[in-house]
Order: sequence, then C-alpha cells, then structure tokens
Amino acid sequence: MSPGARWIFGYGSLLWRPDFPYLERIAALLRGHSRRFWQGSPDHRGRADAPGRVVTLVEQADAHCWGAAYRVESAVLDDVIARLDERESGGFERSEQEIELASGGRDHALVYVARAGNPNFLGPAPLSAMAEQMRASSGRSGSNADYVLRLAAALRELGQRDDHVFELAELVAAGPARKAG
Repeated sequence: MSPGARWIFGYGSLLWRPDFPYLERIAALLRGHSRRFWQGSPDHRGRADAPGRVVTLVEQADAHCWGAAYRVESAVLDDVIARLDERESGGFERSEQEIELASGGRDHALVYVARAGNPNFLGPAPLSAMAEQMRASSGRSGSNADYVLRLAAALRELGQRDDHVFELAELVAAGPARKAG
C-alpha cells in the first residue's frame, strides 16, 4: 500500500454507493461482528418522527461480516473522512478494526459503527416489524426499502450471504401480508 493510504471498510450503503475516490476496492472480512438493521435513520432513510432502519455492526465473538475495503490515497483521505463523518452521522462513530482482505493478508481499516446507547439506536425487533417499518420509511437518500434491497443485491454481487439481510429483503419485497377472505 502506498504511504499514507488507508483502508475504509464498508458493509452497508458504501457497498453500492461509496461516493468517494478510491484507488482499489476489494472484498474484505471483519471477524467478531454481525451486520444488523438495528440503527435508526432519522434523515437518510427515514424522518425524525418515522425513522428508517440501517445496518450497524454488533459485536459477536463467533460472527463475521463480509463487505468491501476501499483503499484511499493520503492526498484525499482527510476530505473523504470529512464527507463520511457527515454521511455517517446520527450515531455512527469511526473506529479502527482489523480486516482480512480477500486477496490475502490482514490490515487495519476505518469502520463506522453505531453502538447501542446512541440516540438513534433501535435495537432488535421481529423481522416482520422491521420489514413493515422499512416499507413505510423514506428520507433524503431514498426509501428504506430500496436500501435493504440494494444491500442484498450488493452482497450477492460479492458472492456473500447474510441471512439477516436476505430474510429482510425477502419480507420487504413481498409487501404486507394479505388477509384471506
């Protein structure tokens, strides 16, 4: 890696819309975390009075999360981080985590995580309730339903499976349950 270049690990919307310049994109694995739709989005995928749900990482010893690592050159790194700090507002914090690159080897990456206790953390809920909330929510970056469907498509493109994301995507795509009668 060139001097001063850094990896940024994306596991949510950064998979399909990184929206910053990068030198390289490669599949990467973060161990010890699972991806969950437990973070509220009062702006990008919902409103303050009707938040959507976006993914965050939850520590779980036996879990892993596939995503993409973006290598960002040092000349633009400060600008990229400033843009990401703005984009990943509402409870997300930057941390540094060790990732495993699909090409082999390990390195450190900047990762944005929304931890329990932040003002927009929603926590777990039944998948059916999450899907209903996602179908009804929309914000300045688009519908919450689009978010989950695009995330599922991006993971399929990476050749990775995430049961939590895929089950929610199926429920969101199916729409509300219809009553017989």
